[in-house]
Amino acid sequence: MKLLTQEYKEHWNTVSKLIFRALFTYFTLYILLMLLNPLFEVPFRWIGKEVFKVNYEYEVSGNGSGDHTFAYLTLFVTVVLTLITVVIWSILDRNRKSYNMLFYWFLVFLRIVLVAVMLLYGFVKVFKLQFPSASLTHLLDPLGDFSPMGLAWTYMGFSKGFNVFVGFMEVLGGLLLIPRRTQTLGSFIIIGVMAQVAMMNFCYDIPVKLFSVHLVLMALVIFITDDRFLKVFIKNKAVDVFTYYHPVKNNKYHKVIFWIKSIGLFILVSLISFNFYTTESHRGNNREKPLLYGIWEASYFIKNGDTLQPLITDNYRWRYLIVDLKDKATVKTMDDLKYQYKFITDSTSQKIMIHKKDSEAEHYNFSYKNPNSEFLELDGIIDSDTLHIIFSRKDHEKFNLNSRGFNWINERPYNR
Repeated sequence: MKLLTQEYKEHWNTVSKLIFRALFTYFTLYILLMLLNPLFEVPFRWIGKEVFKVNYEYEVSGNGSGDHTFAYLTLFVTVVLTLITVVIWSILDRNRKSYNMLFYWFLVFLRIVLVAVMLLYGFVKVFKLQFPSASLTHLLDPLGDFSPMGLAWTYMGFSKGFNVFVGFMEVLGGLLLIPRRTQTLGSFIIIGVMAQVAMMNFCYDIPVKLFSVHLVLMALVIFITDDRFLKVFIKNKAVDVFTYYHPVKNNKYHKVIFWIKSIGLFILVSLISFNFYTTESHRGNNREKPLLYGIWEASYFIKNGDTLQPLITDNYRWRYLIVDLKDKATVKTMDDLKYQYKFITDSTSQKIMIHKKDSEAEHYNFSYKNPNSEFLELDGIIDSDTLHIIFSRKDHEKFNLNSRGFNWINERPYNR
């Protein structure tokens, strides 16, 4: 018995109608509340305080996290409203025979959501913006200091090819959802790709668990409404002719929809590609490197006329100066503490503005000499201390992670 199918059925059984009402209500509410949650901040915060006794501060946006407190409150409200709506709907609409037309538009709604998300998710990987290569600072960090999410990001960011492959599969799944003839294959691909993403989110504590699971469920709803794959690959049965239900029986309408889809897809892909391409030029691996880009290891460190020896217990002496991003630098001390600095260079006067990240100072307090690409000399005053530091470059391309490369032939595993 088919509980839900994209074929026309004049009479739906009770279970099919209940499942449809629940799915339609839940996913519609989930997506709308996720998009409009700032409008419901007051009642949701009240629920958090009175029902769940939440007494700490939290943001509506989650500060980049998708698994924040407000998201779970939204999920709770979605579930409660779904239960209430399904009960009322089932009572008021108990004599309805079927929901063929509404089910059709519900699937269109899910496909639109998935297409938009898959194209965004896919292209951000193809252009390698989601998972950048390991930063110069990360190359110096001990593995044990990585968070699970940081480890996952570094693992994914290592390989351009793997990013392109995963991104391509996400884009492919999204594109195949657009024509109805290939939507089952598209949803199947999305289930496989996003299930892996969801597992990665759970296993590496990446805070997009809720959303990734919902993407898998949306794709699953589309997939199970076409049972031909199940018959062929699992039950090894012959497949009957499958006729998709469509509420509009007009050829002109279908031609118009075809051109709307084509033009809309072209515009969407063009906008996403252009945006990510321009973003890659100033945020990705192809961004312009700052003037003194690199890892600089302090060979000599003189503070107020006294030479500080490189003792690993010293929490003042600099061990590394890491210049990775424009107007920013990271200083790593001998005892592995890290400090962020504003680092603005003037190549004409050979002066540098080096101040703590939260400092309001805006004056050039260091001069520098960079006679060649291998040495750097700094002279200046910071926090009332006069510093003279000589650095030698530490070539980041010689780190094992960057130098190993790809090898067709390996006589033995190179696992370090």
